[in-house]
Amino acid sequence: MIDICDFAVGLSRQLYGLTIATERGDHRMMETWHPLGVTGIISAFNFPVAVWSWNAALALVCGNSILWKPSEKTPLTAIATHAILDRAIARYVEAGYAAPEGLSQLLIGGRAIGEALVDNKKVALVSATGSTAMGRQVGPRVAARFGRSILELGGNNAAIICPSADLDLALRGIAFAAMGTAGQRCTTLRRLFVHDSVYDALAPRLIKAYGSVQIGNPLETGTLIGPLIDARAYQAMQSSLDAAKANGGTVHGGGRVLEAEGDNAYYVRPALVEMPSQCGPVEHETFAPILYVMKYSDFDATLELHNAVPQGLSSSIFTNDLREAEAFLSARGSDCGIANVNIGPSGAEIGGAFGGEKETGGGRESGSDSWKAYMRRATNTINYGRTLPLAQGVKFDVE
Repeated sequence: MIDICDFAVGLSRQLYGLTIATERGDHRMMETWHPLGVTGIISAFNFPVAVWSWNAALALVCGNSILWKPSEKTPLTAIATHAILDRAIARYVEAGYAAPEGLSQLLIGGRAIGEALVDNKKVALVSATGSTAMGRQVGPRVAARFGRSILELGGNNAAIICPSADLDLALRGIAFAAMGTAGQRCTTLRRLFVHDSVYDALAPRLIKAYGSVQIGNPLETGTLIGPLIDARAYQAMQSSLDAAKANGGTVHGGGRVLEAEGDNAYYVRPALVEMPSQCGPVEHETFAPILYVMKYSDFDATLELHNAVPQGLSSSIFTNDLREAEAFLSARGSDCGIANVNIGPSGAEIGGAFGGEKETGGGRESGSDSWKAYMRRATNTINYGRTLPLAQGVKFDVE
C-alpha cells in the first residue's frame, strides 16, 4: 500500500497527453485525459489490501471516486483499511484542502452486493480480481452496459528449468513461488518443466524441500506456509491430487497437518506431483500448493506446452543461455503478461503494470501506463488562424 501510494503521488504529475501533428495550417491538435468517473473495485481474499490499494491509489489520482466490494471472507481488513483512508482524508480537509463527500465507500456483503456494483450504469469502471469463473460473469455484464472493466484473474503459471540453469538459484525461486502463501496467489508457480539432463539433480532436492518446509501460524518468523482459506479449498486440492494420480502422477505430500489447531484450520503439506505429461488437472488452476513437475527434452516443444493452457498471468525461465532467455521473452515465447528470467513468477513490482492475463485479453493494474484505464481521452483541435481549411471553397449566406 505504501509503495503504490508513493508511485501514485509521482504519477499525479505525469498524466501526460500528446501533441499530435496536424496537416491543417494555423491549427494545433492534442490529447487530454479526464477522470473516468466512479471506479468499482472487487477484491479477492488472498490479497485483501494490496489489490484494493493498487486500484484505489491510481483511481484517486486520476480524479475518480471509488466503491470497494471486498471478499466476503475478508471484511475486517477492508474495514480497517478504509478507516485508515478516512483518517487520511480527514487530515487533508483539516489542513484546509477540499475532498468530496463520499469520495470512497465500502460495500460489505456477498454476491448480491457485487452484482449490484457490476450492473450499475453509474460505475464507469469495474476492476475485479478473483477466479476466472468470476471474471466470465463480470466481464459480459459490464460490457452489456458498455462499461469498462479490468479483470485480473487466475494464472496456471509455469517455469522452465534449462540445462544451463543455476540449480541453487532455481531451487530457491521454485520453492518460494510454488509454496508461499500456501499456493493461494494468482502468480503461484503451478507447472514446472525440467530438462531431462538436470531432472535427477533437481527433483530430489525439491522433494526434500517440500518435506521440510515450516507450516503454521504465518505471523511467526520462519513460517512459509499458513492455512488454506477454508474447507472448500482443501477439498479442491484433494480432488486435484486424486485426478493427478489417476493420470499417472506420483504425489509427494499434500496431506492435512496441524489438525489440533481446530476443525476449521486447514493446514496442508504442500504437494509436489511428478507427472508423465501435461494432462488432466495440470491444465487447470487449483488454488492450493500443488506443483506439477514434468521432464522435457525439446525446448521449442516445451514453449508450446507452456502456452497451451488458457491461463497466462506470469511465467519464468531459469537459464544461462542467452538464446533461450531471449526466445522466451520474444513474440514466440511466453504469452503471459509477466515473463521473468532467473526469477520465479511470483510477485511483481509497483513500477511495472501487473498482470495481462491472456484469457481475458488484458487486465493490467498498478504501474506503467495502466493509469489510462482509469481515465478517458479526448482529442482537442485548436484553430488559432482566421480560416477553416476544411471549408475552403464552400459559401454560406451568413447575413
